[in-house]
Amino acid sequence: MAASDTGRAQQQIDEIEALSSIYGEDWCVVDEDEKIYCIKISDCLDQPKWTLCLQVILPPGYPTEEPPIYQLNAPWLRGQDYTELANSLEEIYLQNLGESILYLWVEKIREVLIEKAQSSEPEPDIKKTSEEVDEDDGEDFLLDYEPIREDPIKMLNYMTSESQEDEELPPIHHGNPITDRRSTFQAHLAPVVTTRQVKRVLEKLYENKKIASATHNIYAYRIYCEDKQTFLQDCEDDGETAAGGRLLHLMQILNVHNVLVVVSRWYGGILLGPDRFKHINNCARNVLVE
Repeated sequence: MAASDTGRAQQQIDEIEALSSIYGEDWCVVDEDEKIYCIKISDCLDQPKWTLCLQVILPPGYPTEEPPIYQLNAPWLRGQDYTELANSLEEIYLQNLGESILYLWVEKIREVLIEKAQSSEPEPDIKKTSEEVDEDDGEDFLLDYEPIREDPIKMLNYMTSESQEDEELPPIHHGNPITDRRSTFQAHLAPVVTTRQVKRVLEKLYENKKIASATHNIYAYRIYCEDKQTFLQDCEDDGETAAGGRLLHLMQILNVHNVLVVVSRWYGGILLGPDRFKHINNCARNVLVE
C-alpha cells in the first residue's frame, strides 16, 4: 500500500471514529468492509418532525481524490427538495476539496431540517413500506427512513418538464432472469443521454404487464454531461431499501455512463435476506457486460 493510500485509510478511520462519538446511536455501520455507513439526522426538536437518513460509501480515494458516494433517504424528499439538498452537498465538497466533509454534510442537512421545522410546512406524511426486514445484515436501521413507494415515473416528472416529443425511445435490452427460492430477478438496460429518455424507457417498460406487476423495479442511471464534465445520476429503491444506491455504486465501480439499468424483482414468498442484493447486482452486471 502506497504512503498516500495509508494516509487516506487513516484519515477515513479518524473521521469515522469522530463521527461515531459525535452522533452516538444515530451513527450506524451498515457494512464495515465496504465502508458503508448511515447517519440519522433530525431537526433537533424533542419530538422531531423532520428526519432524514444519509447513507454514505467511502471509496478508497476519499477524502483526497474522490467524493463519498451518498444517498438521501426520507419519505418527503422529492423533486426540488432533493435537488437543492444534493446541490448543497456537492457545493460543500467542491469548497473543501481533499478534506474530510461528512461532518459538514450532516450539519448542513440538519440546518435544512431545522429550517423546515421552523417554517410553516406541514409535517411529512410517512408511509412505511418494506417487503423484507433482515435480522442479520444491518439493513433494518434504514427501514424507518425509507422513501415512500411512489410511482418512479411520477418522480421523474419533476426533472423532465420539457416536451418529450423530440426524444426517441432508445433500444431496450433484457437480461437473463435469475431465480432463487421462488424469487425472480431480471435486469433491463437502455442507452440514455437525457432524463427525458430515462422517463420514456421507464414508461415503455411499465407498459409490459409482467414488469409493471413486479414487487420492485429498482433502477439507477448515469449520464455524462460533456459541457459540465459532471455526471447526472440518480437511483430508485422502489420499496427495496438501499438497493438503488447499491446498483448505482456498481455502475460507478464499473465506470459505465449514458445508461439506465432497471432490475425487476418478483417476490416468491420466501425471504432471501442479503442474498437479494447479490442477485440484483449480478443481474445488472451481466446485462452491462452483455
